[in-house]
Amino acid sequence: MRTLAKFGLTTVLVTAGVMSNLILALSVLRSADAQVREREELDWQSFQVPEFGTTVDYPAGIFSEPDGRPEKGTGQRFDSANGRAVMTIYARENEDGDTPASYLKKNLRVARSALDYERVTRSFFAISLERNGVVLYSRCNFSSDAGGAIHCFDLVYPQAVNRNWDEIVTRISRSLRPLEG
Repeated sequence: MRTLAKFGLTTVLVTAGVMSNLILALSVLRSADAQVREREELDWQSFQVPEFGTTVDYPAGIFSEPDGRPEKGTGQRFDSANGRAVMTIYARENEDGDTPASYLKKNLRVARSALDYERVTRSFFAISLERNGVVLYSRCNFSSDAGGAIHCFDLVYPQAVNRNWDEIVTRISRSLRPLEG
């Protein structure tokens, strides 16, 4: 009887372990399926500003509405279909031979202390600010030759979903570059 009870308990434990692994596997598959659908919905595409040799990957599934030219430089402004996010991709000449630090010093419209994120290197800057329920993010890469082009994108998106944008902003940032060859 004791052996049967042990066998029964072992069977229950093994069955519970198998079921637990099955549930975990199904949830991983559902999560992977959701990620594939999400990637398809994001519809990553490359945008180029050939006049300045700029290329950047952007989620065309989000920024599906072209909305004219940028306020500065050459490029394109995009809106999301729901109107809650805006992306501007542009490039411009670096007439003054600015570095990322000197460009920010001349053009930043808020006090640096108001920035929530700031990274400035010899070849790029990235800044962000949360204000009035939105996140403002900007990155510009500077061509290495003196007086070369400045390659930029600006994003505005709802602060309430900030976490959802982390991977998107990272992918866009890492893809911003001068065209090769």
